[in-house]
Amino acid sequence: MPNKEELKEKIEAMVKLYNEQIKIEDINQLDSLIDKAAEIALGLTIVQAENAFATSFSKKGTIDLHVISEVKAQIICKDGLLEFWNTNKSIEVGGMHTLKQHSQKRLLAFSEEARKYGLPIPKGVLLVGIPGCGKSLSAKSIAQSWNVPLIKCDLGKLFGSYVGDTEANTRKALKTAEAMSPCVLWIDEIEKGLAGAGSSGKNDSGVSSRMFASILTWMQEKEAPVYVVATANSITSLPPELIRKGRFDEIFFVDLPNKEERKEILNIQIKNKGRNPENFDIDTISEKCDGFTGAEIEEAVVSALFNSYTDNERELEDSDLVEAIANIKPAS
Repeated sequence: MPNKEELKEKIEAMVKLYNEQIKIEDINQLDSLIDKAAEIALGLTIVQAENAFATSFSKKGTIDLHVISEVKAQIICKDGLLEFWNTNKSIEVGGMHTLKQHSQKRLLAFSEEARKYGLPIPKGVLLVGIPGCGKSLSAKSIAQSWNVPLIKCDLGKLFGSYVGDTEANTRKALKTAEAMSPCVLWIDEIEKGLAGAGSSGKNDSGVSSRMFASILTWMQEKEAPVYVVATANSITSLPPELIRKGRFDEIFFVDLPNKEERKEILNIQIKNKGRNPENFDIDTISEKCDGFTGAEIEEAVVSALFNSYTDNERELEDSDLVEAIANIKPAS
């Protein structure tokens, strides 16, 4: 496979070739943009990388990192073991300020300067907590804010029907994730995927245990910049060897949002639906949805919009939101 310098030479040659058609807003940022594009294209052959760069030029008329990431993901993830998630849509997360600060610090540690300083490559985070409070959304948000591909690993897809298939699929998926680096690897509901690891050997000939061992060793020893974001609803069902220090940089508990966080979520949801949050009494509405998860607040806004739309398509009002909240029994 070509190294980073060879990929840079290829994209520089293509930029000279298509110089008149390519639009670069800030010519001073061209070198850093080429450097980042070459870094994203690592893991591709020269021909595949050329196709990715050409797709970026033809679609966007410039070096678009999202397009290059998307083309790379389609090439590498075509076996179906991993799933590429498009993060082009703007994602905002209400609350979770400690996690946001943590992720910004870890982003800085991915640079070459950090390696020279003596910092290791960040490993990842484990998000545990109540369903509907934004764990999966946080994984998408981290990938988007870092401007790297988001790759989803469904552990259920790794299980094969023949002897040795599961172990081979696990190794192949982990190698694919490394080929996609730098990236965020999102393992959703990890406790369900590894549910049989503790009793493995009695009911599945030890397949789950061997898959679990491969994942643990990889998480500990990996050198590629793959940031793992694992989510779980219950930490009690996770094996203790997974949650010890060294597998993840940090473990976060995601709780029900407090009043200020509920206000943030309401602002985001109302804005996402094309309304101005300043036209609503957010303070009062946030008090009404005490005990709600973020997903339940979103559903309340959607329900209120349905009610106002079916009432002669009138504009959304505070009373619609209050009524929708009153009709929802929160899981808490």
